Amino acid sequence: MSAVYVVADNIYSPIGTTTVQNFERITQGVSGIKQHQNAALSADSVYASLFSSNEIHFDNKLITSRFERLLIVSIEDALRNCDTPATDKKTILIVSTTKGNISLLETEPNAPDLNERIALHSSAKVVADYFGFVNKPLIVSNACISGIMAILTGMRLLQSGQYENAVVVGADEISKFVLSGFQSFQAISREPCKPFDKNRTGITLGEGAATMILSTKAKYADRIKVLGGAVSNDANHISAPSRTGEELAGAIKRSLSMAGLSADDIDLISAHGTATSYNDEMEAKAISLAGLAAVPANSLKGYYGHTLGAAGLIESIISLQSLKESIIVPTLGFETIGVPDTINICTTLTPKRLTTCLKTASGFGGCNAAVVFSK
Repeated sequence: MSAVYVVADNIYSPIGTTTVQNFERITQGVSGIKQHQNAALSADSVYASLFSSNEIHFDNKLITSRFERLLIVSIEDALRNCDTPATDKKTILIVSTTKGNISLLETEPNAPDLNERIALHSSAKVVADYFGFVNKPLIVSNACISGIMAILTGMRLLQSGQYENAVVVGADEISKFVLSGFQSFQAISREPCKPFDKNRTGITLGEGAATMILSTKAKYADRIKVLGGAVSNDANHISAPSRTGEELAGAIKRSLSMAGLSADDIDLISAHGTATSYNDEMEAKAISLAGLAAVPANSLKGYYGHTLGAAGLIESIISLQSLKESIIVPTLGFETIGVPDTINICTTLTPKRLTTCLKTASGFGGCNAAVVFSK
C-alpha cells in the first residue's frame, strides 16, 4: 500500500492559532483552562478552555456559525502551509466532530430550516463550498475517537487509490447542551483536570479546531508518516469503558501490526487521559496489556481540556511536533499515580530522541482507537 504522509497541519485553540504557537506555549506550561462564570453555560462557575467572544478571527460575514468558522480558520492556515489544492478532484475533505452546530438550538429561533442547519452534513457542505472542494465531504462522528477515526479514514481512502490528498479537520465548541450532558454524569471536575492522578475528579472540557493534511505523493517522502491504526468497541456500557482494557489493547496491537512495529519500537504514547476514574484506569490497563507500560506517556487534557471531536487531531499534531522537536511534553496536573496498572507518565519537559508515537482514544459507546506515526 502507498505510504501516507502528513504534509501540513494547524491547531486553532484558546492558547494559539497555529501549531507552532500552540506547541511553544505548551512547552512553557501555558494552559487554556480557566474558571468561567457564564450563565449561558452553567448556573455555577466551571473550569474550561474556551475562546473569548471575539477570539475567533474571521472576516466573512456570510459564515454565521461559530462551529463552521472554527473549521474554516483551521483549514485556511493548514492549506496556506502546503501546495495541496482544495479544488483538485483527487482531494477529499473529512470533518470530525461530535456535536457540530448543536449550540444553534440554544441561540436560534425554532424555524423550519433549523433541523437542516444543525445537521452535520450541512456544516460540511458550507466548509466544502467555501474552499471549493469538488468532492462530497465525509463526516466522521464517533464520540471521542472521532479525530483519530477521521485520520484513519483519510489514510485508508488514500491507500485505496481513490484520492491523493485528504484534508482532515475536527472541531467542537462547548455549549450549555454539551456541558450539561457531562454534568448529568457528574463527570465535570471541580478544578482543572488531573489526568492519571490519584486526586483526579473528572473531565475539564475545551473547545478548539485542528487540521491535518495527508498525501500519498512521493515528493513528501521526507515528512512524518501515518503508519497504521485501528478501532475497536468493547460493548460494555453506553458511557463507561471496559473494565479490562482488552479492547483498546487490541486496537493498539493491531495498529502496531499494521505499522510493522513491535511495542519496543514506540518512543512516546499520547494517551487519551480524560482524568475520569474509569477511563484512566482502563487506558493504563490497555497500555500495560499491549506491552507499553515503560514507554513515556502523556495526556494533553490539562492544556486544552477535552476538545471532543477535535481532541484526536489536536493531540496527534502536538505529538508530531514532539517527534520533530525531540521533546516530550509533561502531563499538566499530574502529581501522583492514581491508577493500579503501571504507566510511565511524563512529568517534566524531557528532551529525547523520538521516532515513533502512538496516539490512543476512547469514547462513549465503548469505542476505542489507536494510530501510529513515525518520522
